[in-house]
Amino acid sequence: MITVLVIACPHALGLAIPLVVSIATERAAKGGVLVKDRLALESMRTVDTILFDKTGTLTKGEPTVTAVEVVGGIAEDRMLALAAAAEADSEHPLAHAIVTAARERGIAIPTASDFSSSPAVGVTALVDGARVRIGGPHLLGEEGVAELPIADAWRAEGAIILHVVSDGAVIGALRLEDAVREESRQAVEALHALGRQVVMITGDAEAVAKKVANELGIDRVFAGVRPEDKSAKVRELQAEGRFVAMVGDGVNDVPALAQADVGIAIGAGTDVAIASAGVILASSDPRSVLSVIQLSTASYRKMKQNLWWAAGYNLLSVPLAAGVLAPLGFVLPMSVGAILMSLSTIVVAANAQLLRRLDLRPETSARQTLGEKEHAHVG
Repeated sequence: MITVLVIACPHALGLAIPLVVSIATERAAKGGVLVKDRLALESMRTVDTILFDKTGTLTKGEPTVTAVEVVGGIAEDRMLALAAAAEADSEHPLAHAIVTAARERGIAIPTASDFSSSPAVGVTALVDGARVRIGGPHLLGEEGVAELPIADAWRAEGAIILHVVSDGAVIGALRLEDAVREESRQAVEALHALGRQVVMITGDAEAVAKKVANELGIDRVFAGVRPEDKSAKVRELQAEGRFVAMVGDGVNDVPALAQADVGIAIGAGTDVAIASAGVILASSDPRSVLSVIQLSTASYRKMKQNLWWAAGYNLLSVPLAAGVLAPLGFVLPMSVGAILMSLSTIVVAANAQLLRRLDLRPETSARQTLGEKEHAHVG
């Protein structure tokens, strides 16, 4: 009876899950992944669709002005000065690019007032007595004006196009480009190797979005999406039976991050985006998503192994201790029972410690995933 009680003491079962959870969380932090919601990390292994925001996630989020077009006899520098003044109070990467372009030309930027911003539409401000607006297709629709003819050529090249409207008339257009992260190509390729569908969502025009998608090999694109509609796109994917992880960095991504089955925020993003996500990536490297999937899969595997060991040990040892083989002359001594109980605890603890061997650096996770794919193909 004493041997049965010694062996049945559930030390191993009590350690099987908590040890894995503790070590996985610690290992994630060292690998640049902050886990706010433990369930989010556990769910990542079952996610079949990764939805990326474009700007600042798949692209560098550092657009530059590459061309300026003016109409109506206005000088380029004057048009750029008005645009920079209107954008000066905006925190959007495109606004920063316009202000930077004006400063690099040595243009004096006037002071603006009555600044307002409308997501996916543009900005409005009063500059030198004129009502200046800058934005994309939605803004042109609101103003009831047509885009400049050169926009077709820029759009064919996949450029970002912003028009400048002064007192209801188009006075020029700006061509901007945002470089794709080299890491994004590896991330998309590795996610495909894992059998995940990769989707991109953006407020940019369809031509811009398709250029990035084609360059990266993305499966599906949602373009021209207003911030308030991003969560609806997540629900659309979920209605198709997909388990969705959303990766974003801005205020505009918050509803989608909250709606997704797993919300992943870029650590360099806004505080509100970070607050709404279950997993936070310390870097802006999209390959970090692979690290989260890798850790989720590995920790789940360790949990199962520990539970099977702890339960299997009891299923085998308790009947022996109870004397199931006593008719054959074998009775398990108490000392042996104590050793077996301690050994079970040690095995569970040691197995959980193996999680520390995981290399969660983004570049390593991508390389390992692609290496496993290549190995399977050769095999």
